[in-house]
Parts: sequence; structure tokens; C-alpha cells
Amino acid sequence: MRILFLGDLHGNMVATEAMEQAILDAAPDEIWFLGDAVGKGPQNAETCDWVRANCHHFIGGNWDYGIGTRSFPADGYFWNQLGEERMAWLRSLPEEDEIILSGIRFRLFHGRPVSPLLKVQDDADLLSKALMKDSNGTQERFGGAVFADSHRPFFRTLDCGYIMNTGSVGNSMGVPNAHALILEGREGNVRAPLSATILSVPYDNQKAADLALKEDDLPHRDAYVREILTGIYSR
Repeated sequence: MRILFLGDLHGNMVATEAMEQAILDAAPDEIWFLGDAVGKGPQNAETCDWVRANCHHFIGGNWDYGIGTRSFPADGYFWNQLGEERMAWLRSLPEEDEIILSGIRFRLFHGRPVSPLLKVQDDADLLSKALMKDSNGTQERFGGAVFADSHRPFFRTLDCGYIMNTGSVGNSMGVPNAHALILEGREGNVRAPLSATILSVPYDNQKAADLALKEDDLPHRDAYVREILTGIYSR
């Protein structure tokens, strides 16, 4: 089973189209969306529609919920692009899911609001909390976690399991490519080899920036442009 996990498209259709071509070359069996189809960039209806048309499983992210529920008045630009039907879909997304590959039970979530913002440099105790889940008064333990949200791809081993970040398709920090994660293993509870690959896809960052610069009403436009050109967080 070859599964590609991605998230954080953030209205950047230029990066999404580059990732789409890389996905065709990678030929995964399934694509799992781990949240934040929208927000930040100028093409939110397009990235939202791409997720709905191309992914097989879906999880909501903090921007999906924030925009879908009209939580922040400053996001009117995004509401106008998306329309009510798309926003209702964003509101309906589950917060997490799971899958078992090569005998390892993986917890899948976006990041916030399920957990704090988890980063590769965070201490192991904080990261290991992503592998534990309260369920009906008992603690469930996972052998791995895959999430998005922090916009930097990474893979770490902890004493209690694996923790992996997909990176961001449309708003990567550090290296400003489009990123995704591919896991390949045997589906189900049988122990078997497992491989993990970070997919790093260059795209036309200047074209994406130019599209944003045409939108005078795009919230935090200049910060977004700097981020996609440099990979430096700017808000």
C-alpha cells in the first residue's frame, strides 16, 4: 500500500499543480488530505476543489474550521471566494483518523486544534503526546503519528514510536518547495517493512507571488508573498 499524505495547500494553486504532476509520477494508491486546503493565498476555491476531487480521505485543519465557521471577520476575502457550499464542507471535516500499515497503527491529524503546534525541534515529551489519545476515559497508544500544520516536513523516531510531518504544499517554511509524505507498507496488522519518503517539489514561486500581489484585498498579502518566496515565517 502506497499512501501519499499532504496538507496546507493554503490557496496556492501554482504549488498544487506542481504537486499534482509529482503525484502522477509517484503513483500512490491513495491520497490522504491532512487539513488546511484554504487561507493565506489567493486561489482558495481552486485548492479546495482540488482536494475534494483528488483525495480519498479528509481531515480538517485550523484554517478550514476558522474560515468554514466564519470565526474571524478579517477572513471575508476567503468567504467570498469559497461560497457557502464549500464552507459547509470545510466545517464538516473530521479532526482525525487512523490507519494501520506494516503492523504500525498511525494517528492522523492536522495539528491544531487536536494538539499544540508541533515542530521538529520540540522536546520528545511534547512530541510523544501526539501518540497518545484519550478515548472514553482510557489512553489509546499509537505506534506513529502523521500530521501537517507546522509547514516543515520531518521524520523523527521517539522511544514510543515514529512521528512524521508532511510539510506544506503551498506555504512551506524553510525550503519553499511544495512538500508531501509518502508511506509505503503492508496494509493491516502484519509486521512488515515500511518506507517513508519526503516528496519535495519545486514550483514557480514568483508566479505564485505575482498572483497574490494582484489581490489588494488578500489579508496579510505581503507576509504571504515573503513566505512563499523565501520560506521565512513573516506574520
